[in-house]
Amino acid sequence: MKSSDKYSKIIFKRMGIRILVFSVIFSLILAFGFAVGEYISGQIIWQPTDRLYIFLVNIRNLLPFIWAVGITGIIFFYLRKSLIYIDYIMEASNKLIANDEKYIELPADLKMLENRLNQSKKTALDNAAIAKANEERKNELIVYLAHDLKTPLTSIIGYLEILNESPDLPIEARAKYSKITLEKAYRLEELINEFFEIARFNIGKIILNKTKLNLKLMLEQISYEFYPMAKANNQPILIDCDKTIYIYADSDKISRVFNNIIKNAISYSFADTPIKISAYITDDSNSINNNNHKTSEGTNYNVNNKVIINFENQGNTIPKEKLDYIFEKFYRLDEARSTNSGGAGLGLAIAKEIVEAHNGKISATSENNKTTFTVVLPV
Repeated sequence: MKSSDKYSKIIFKRMGIRILVFSVIFSLILAFGFAVGEYISGQIIWQPTDRLYIFLVNIRNLLPFIWAVGITGIIFFYLRKSLIYIDYIMEASNKLIANDEKYIELPADLKMLENRLNQSKKTALDNAAIAKANEERKNELIVYLAHDLKTPLTSIIGYLEILNESPDLPIEARAKYSKITLEKAYRLEELINEFFEIARFNIGKIILNKTKLNLKLMLEQISYEFYPMAKANNQPILIDCDKTIYIYADSDKISRVFNNIIKNAISYSFADTPIKISAYITDDSNSINNNNHKTSEGTNYNVNNKVIINFENQGNTIPKEKLDYIFEKFYRLDEARSTNSGGAGLGLAIAKEIVEAHNGKISATSENNKTTFTVVLPV
């Protein structure tokens, strides 16, 4: 049943009951008045020419007409009242689309509609606030990236000019400047890729090309790519995963999820601490909370016939208020812009989109300087 049908039937029922009740009351009052009049007039000896007698006789003869007029008046009153509700609803519709926090007030008969409209308005205001915050965050990010693009580009041009204008530059200095130029070029490439990430993130639905994948082999390959980055701070990547575990997923996209998580783990870990990756299959009908895992919202989820992949690192505890937003797009843990390591704040947001597109879940916990990201995927 449509909501509009439900509301109209409720209002029609209420109006019908009221018309019936007041019609009965009016009829009873009329009947009572007639009975009292008949009784009183019966106690008096009237002359046919008495004016009061003639008046009472006329009233008695007009009684059916009076009753009909009264009933018609009652019906007209409530029908007119129901039509007035249209004015209230039109006014409410204007308030609904108004960009303010003034909520809608309707008559008691329309209380259910009032609650529904106010709920819709609240949802619209909340969505507008979220959209505005995201837009502001994105605009701020673009300004940051535009500024950051200029920094490595200026360095690259400067060092290339030195190399170009100094053909007799010593080999050691030339090698040093070439290395710095290459590092700045890599950073410039990362920033340009972030611009493309923003565009791709807003394109729409993720399309998957699923295949059967050996999870341990995939984790080892991805971890190997981060070996130089992890070795620089003595952060060994330890993998505990049975080689018989397979997942049915899009190789490129799920690799990107693991890539983002491992990169974050290395970036935010203490030096000389390991990055631990573990995976296991569960057929337990209980919730994942039995292993002390929760979503960032604090809710549990079932993991029947799922593979659980944990990424654990030791670093500063992520505050609860930040943990709640860690998977939102354009959100960065570091409020201050970091030219060297600051990303667009899309990595974990995209990871969440990809995991949920695979009918999985991603969550994070952080306490006592230990942070764990958990990915749950169908086997």
